[in-house]
Amino acid sequence: MSDLENFTPKLTADGSFTFVSQEFGESFHSHYGAKQESFFKFVEPTQLTTVAQKPALRLLDICYGLGYNTAAALQTIWAVNPNCCVEVIGLEVNPAVPQAAIAHHLFDNWNCNYIEILSQLAFEHQVQTPCLKAKLLIGDARTTITLLHQSGFWADAIFLDSFSPPQCPQLWTVEFIKQLSLCLHQDGLLATYSCAAAVRTALLSAGLAIGSTPPVGRRSPGTVASHSNSTQHWLNHSYPLTAFSMLSQSEKEHLLTRAAIPYRDPELSDSTEVIVMRRQQEQQASSLEPTSHWRKRWLLGTQGRDFIET
Repeated sequence: MSDLENFTPKLTADGSFTFVSQEFGESFHSHYGAKQESFFKFVEPTQLTTVAQKPALRLLDICYGLGYNTAAALQTIWAVNPNCCVEVIGLEVNPAVPQAAIAHHLFDNWNCNYIEILSQLAFEHQVQTPCLKAKLLIGDARTTITLLHQSGFWADAIFLDSFSPPQCPQLWTVEFIKQLSLCLHQDGLLATYSCAAAVRTALLSAGLAIGSTPPVGRRSPGTVASHSNSTQHWLNHSYPLTAFSMLSQSEKEHLLTRAAIPYRDPELSDSTEVIVMRRQQEQQASSLEPTSHWRKRWLLGTQGRDFIET
């Protein structure tokens, strides 16, 4: 695993810091703002201010990374209900990442009340307090998510925050997202920053209904998903889903192009190269509309430039 020295804090536009992954060649967060991304891309779409009114809730943080999403969730939940009992499961392949976030004091400008908890989770991989049970599962998320499902864990909120699909396709496949859906409570919500058509197709293939979340710092939206038979419950009754909108016409048409052909990993064990090649071959053989045609059709609109991945 990487040494802590391999991670150098990088300032983002909202004053918070992130790291750049040497392995994936991408930042862990948007340069528009790492902290705001955690709240607006994950905490708000999963309606944690409302869910926190329950006596207990469960969170599943995919690609725990620096720990920002979990930190934002805990801040939000306990501000609403200090007595809410929270169970957090974080999946992370590289324990050096959350440890480096603590070592570099990246939470100091958050006004975060839970640095001690986050530090213990980063270095000991588990925390137990009267209102918190948290575990950090280290390893390939494809393996740990399967074990988690077998344990009977159901999350009220799932944060899907992997590196981008082209760089880390193994955590955006139909098969992996199906495992996530099996760990999502019947009334739960899954949120991700990605609006890639391949990701949305995988969510739909898992039997989930999807919507867009507002753009944060950039033009493209995120995605929120729920079990399809509970969607009307969310939309019409229990929660003020201001961050949950139906797909626009351009987004719907995007799902009818070759970009929407999902990544596949039948045994949850293939390499990045195999997964990417499998999708490329399926795209080449597809009779679906080329994504370039869709892009030209929407080029003059406000959203057509947002969905550029092919």
